[in-house]
Amino acid sequence: MLKPDFWDEPASKEILKERAGLTDQKELLHRLTEKIEEITLYFQFYEEEHDNNLIEDIKSAISDTRLELKTAELARLLSEQYDKNNAIMTIHAGAGGTEAQDWADMLFRMYMRWCERRNFKAEIMDYMSGDEAGIKSVTFLITGIYAYGYLKSETGVHRLVRISPFDASGRRHTSFASVLVSPELDESIEISADEKDIRVDTYRASGAGGQHVNKTSSAVRMTHMPTGIVVQCQNERSQHMNRAYCMKMLLAKLYEKERQKKDEEKTKISGEKKDIGWGNQIRSYTLQPYRLIKDHRTNVEIGNVNAVLDGDIDPFIEAYLSQKAMEG
Repeated sequence: MLKPDFWDEPASKEILKERAGLTDQKELLHRLTEKIEEITLYFQFYEEEHDNNLIEDIKSAISDTRLELKTAELARLLSEQYDKNNAIMTIHAGAGGTEAQDWADMLFRMYMRWCERRNFKAEIMDYMSGDEAGIKSVTFLITGIYAYGYLKSETGVHRLVRISPFDASGRRHTSFASVLVSPELDESIEISADEKDIRVDTYRASGAGGQHVNKTSSAVRMTHMPTGIVVQCQNERSQHMNRAYCMKMLLAKLYEKERQKKDEEKTKISGEKKDIGWGNQIRSYTLQPYRLIKDHRTNVEIGNVNAVLDGDIDPFIEAYLSQKAMEG
C-alpha cells in the first residue's frame, strides 16, 4: 500500500478488502485472549478469597466469551473466496399460479426481514408482479459484509405446504419457489463474458416508476447464448444504469453456474448422488396439518414457523455452513 502507484492498480480494492479481513481477525483474537485472561483472573481471585459475589462476574464473562467464540467460528466457516461479497438473490415462483406466486412473495418478505435484522441494505433490481397476488420473480442486491457467505446456503428449491387462502374449498396445497444466490463481483474478479455471446434487448419497463419509465425503452434484458442464462433489469430510469446492473447480474450468475459445476464434479468424485432437480427441495415449510420447517440437507427442524418466516433463518444458515466445513 505504500507503493506510489498502489491506487492505480486494479487489484488495490481486493488488497484493501483482504487487509480489512486480516485486521478483523486480529482484533477478534485479541478480544478472545483478553476475555480468557479475565476469566482466569476471576477464578484465581475466587480461589483466594471465596467471594461468592465473583460468581456472577464469572458467569457474565463466560457468556460474553461464548458470543465472541461464536463470532470467531462463523468467521472460520465464512472463509471461501467471495464470502465477504454482497449477494444478488433471485426468487422465482414455481408452477401453480397465484398460490406459488404468493409463496414467492412470502420468501421475499422473509429475506427482507432477515436483512433488516442484520442491518443489511436490500435494493430491488428487477420485479415482476403476480397475476392476482404475490410475485412471479424478483431480483435484489443485498449489501453487507458476508452477505453472500451467509445467503449462499439459501440456493435451491423451497417447498410450502398449507391450506390455501385462495382455495374456497379450504384444501391443502403444495407450492414451490426457487432461490438463486450469487456473489456481486467487482472488476478484480476474473469472470468475463464475450460481448459476441450476449444478446441485448431493450423494452418498455412495466409497473411502478412513473411516465418516464413506461414511455421509454429503458428496461434491458441480456441473454448469454452459450449457457442460456437470461437476466433483466427495469428498476432504473436510465437504460445505461439498467445495462450496468444486467452485466453485474450476468457475471454473478456465470460465476454461480461455474461453482455449481465444480460442486457436481466433486460430488461425482466422492460417489455421492444428489438430485438437484426441480421439486427436490432443500427445505420444507409445513403450515398444515402441523407446523414445522425442516432443512433436508442438515435435518435442522424448527417448530416456530412464524419466527422463521419473519426472518429468523440463522439456525439453518449456521448448520449448513458447519456441515460444509466438515465436508471439507
